Amino acid sequence: MNSLTLPGLIDPHVHLRDPGQTEKEDFLTGSQAALAGGFTTILDMPNNSIPITKKQLLDKKIQDAMGKTLCDVGFYFGTLGDNTDEFDSIAHQVHGLKVYLNETTGNFQIDKEKLITIYQAWPEHGGPILLHAENEAVVFALEVVEKIKKPTHFCHIGNAKDLSLIISAKKKNLPITCGVTPHHLFLTIDDAKRLGPLGQMKPPLYTNEDKTFLWKQIKNIDVIESDHAPHTIAEKQRIPSPFGVPGLETTLPLLITAVRDGKLNQEDILRLCFTNPSRIFSITSSENTSVDVDITTPYTIRNSTLYTKCKWSPFDGMAVIGKVIKARIRGTTVFENGSFLVPPGWGWTV
Repeated sequence: MNSLTLPGLIDPHVHLRDPGQTEKEDFLTGSQAALAGGFTTILDMPNNSIPITKKQLLDKKIQDAMGKTLCDVGFYFGTLGDNTDEFDSIAHQVHGLKVYLNETTGNFQIDKEKLITIYQAWPEHGGPILLHAENEAVVFALEVVEKIKKPTHFCHIGNAKDLSLIISAKKKNLPITCGVTPHHLFLTIDDAKRLGPLGQMKPPLYTNEDKTFLWKQIKNIDVIESDHAPHTIAEKQRIPSPFGVPGLETTLPLLITAVRDGKLNQEDILRLCFTNPSRIFSITSSENTSVDVDITTPYTIRNSTLYTKCKWSPFDGMAVIGKVIKARIRGTTVFENGSFLVPPGWGWTV
């Protein structure tokens, strides 16, 4: 079999930078990258240059997306704990609430003592509370979840210690899920040294032992999330370098290559990139939505052929299989052999 047909995949963690930083990415180029990577639905994070913490900002962002996206897109709301009065009015518009417990792009980081107040105020019909939590922040967050048992998703877990804590908490039947990025599955601190500023990310790359542990515990990981976080190369080369790497176009090829190499199976990809994201983030899959993937022809990831506006990848030069050759949404072919076949604004908000 030369090709594989998958349901339209879901990436629940992207930063499309629109509005406010469209020199890095925008809804059009980001959705092009998504389709070229096999993702027909993406969920966009709220840490824009002006964080999405008010209903009027969320409404404007959704309106902007409706005029640009080629694929389906959904959104999260953000908080520093000072906008809990907004929660009820926007919960029906989003797939979750994002809270940053550690430093990251935009430094949109809460005072930890506000986390309990946030948990008390967030309505569950708004989706899970998503946490950027590393190291000691994971311990603190789990203590809060033990007290207030609301669905919680730990984003981009990168090391053995943090994942071990989450696995232990799952065994206590706490309402938690977790995601892991491809860069934490395929790269290590040694790659960070080789990549220089292009390997600067949060959470950082860890040791080969940490990477091995993530693979060993793949059954305890709920979703793969690209954490697509584009910056221009010029920005990345500044000091300090901003955190983040693009990933929408490389996630699926890396996973398909891992299937070839015996580290995953196709059922794992369905679980991690479709079934679980759909369930956790309440995404109703559109009928007749699928992607066709060439699973035999090797190719090399090249910066020059990427659709993301930032035009670079930490995986530049890596040989893979798994090029997406066609994507359909609701029965319409939207991408085929490198061409986008629908106009900007064709995608739905979910």
